[in-house]
Amino acid sequence: MRLRFLTLVIVLLALAGASTATAGPGLFVGAADDRGRTADPVIARAQMDLARLAGLDAIRVTTVWPRGGPYPDDGGLASLKVAAQMAALDGIQLIVTIMPYGSRTTPVTPRARAQFAAYAATLADDLPGVDHFIIGNEPNLNRYWLPQFGPHGSDAAAKSYERLLAQTYDAIKAVAPSVQVIGGSVSPRGSDNPKARRRTHSPTSFILDLGRAYRASGRRKPIMDAFAIHPYGESSSVSPALAHTRSTSIGLGDYDKLVGLLGQAFDGTAQQGSTLPILYDEYGVQSRIPASKDDAYNHLKIRTGRDAVTEKRQAAYYREAIRLAACQPNVEGILIFHTVDERDLDRWQSGLFYADETPKSSLASVRAAAFAARANDVVCDAEVVDDDTATLRSDTSVHKGSAKR
Repeated sequence: MRLRFLTLVIVLLALAGASTATAGPGLFVGAADDRGRTADPVIARAQMDLARLAGLDAIRVTTVWPRGGPYPDDGGLASLKVAAQMAALDGIQLIVTIMPYGSRTTPVTPRARAQFAAYAATLADDLPGVDHFIIGNEPNLNRYWLPQFGPHGSDAAAKSYERLLAQTYDAIKAVAPSVQVIGGSVSPRGSDNPKARRRTHSPTSFILDLGRAYRASGRRKPIMDAFAIHPYGESSSVSPALAHTRSTSIGLGDYDKLVGLLGQAFDGTAQQGSTLPILYDEYGVQSRIPASKDDAYNHLKIRTGRDAVTEKRQAAYYREAIRLAACQPNVEGILIFHTVDERDLDRWQSGLFYADETPKSSLASVRAAAFAARANDVVCDAEVVDDDTATLRSDTSVHKGSAKR
């Protein structure tokens, strides 16, 4: 612990000349990381301190709806309250994703939807310092939402998700009118094949299906205040600027495509479409683990752990991702997945700190990019290259690695 503390002090001194991160009305740059969701204020504060050190001003945590229960348990609510309090002390805004555990607990019945909505409203009422709630997680994937398709291959996922989102929106707004309710949180890819072994929707199809379900409902008020998406690349070696011009996938380089789809789905209704705020609530680039850090990790030889790049390229891709988000008018924020690496190499090593909480070489560069984005000090027409090769810009150049997404 003493060594870790001294390391952080050295980094703080090295970065002392930089301005302090503060949440503001412009783009926020944060991380998706549950390590700070704990009832222990010391641990929660330490995790928020790491985020602050990295120049981040937002942290997204998740909470799992307990199937059959409309109210959070005391332990879960206490953890969220502590996380919110410790985040506030560091000038960090807390974002909470409310989600079912997985596809076996998808709230598709009227009773389940009512219980989920009541659970969300309770959280919004009991967490007055939290102003952003994301509803669901990757409902276009069978891992988190079933059924995906109905008879004869018709959509089922977007239709049932629209009902849940509408009911949850109303429940939250009844107790906390100013809270931002964020819908979508969709995966960047999907097969759109109802006969596939893994039945999923692409974000393109899901957005259009969501719009059709909303229009068919006859609803005269919104179902969301913003739309979230997880714009991961096909692997960590793929540039964030890649445009998926020949597929239904959506990444950071597909902003115009995303805005167009939202407009097609919702323009002309009570729900914002082409002007709807956008949140990139998960984006990760994994970096290779140096031998000197092996003791902090496990499953070192697992195949999925090979989806990683140099820290130099990680820094370059994160800088470019932040720049892209800052230059896209409807985008309100981008969240890195995570602040700190997970220890298991079968999971994610996309943080700005190693698993032992010492900083990677990419941290200072990403911190500077976050400050620049918040200060609107970005060049939006720059030619983008990474440290090794020119940025990939079309589907034909995608490297097919062993990505974990």
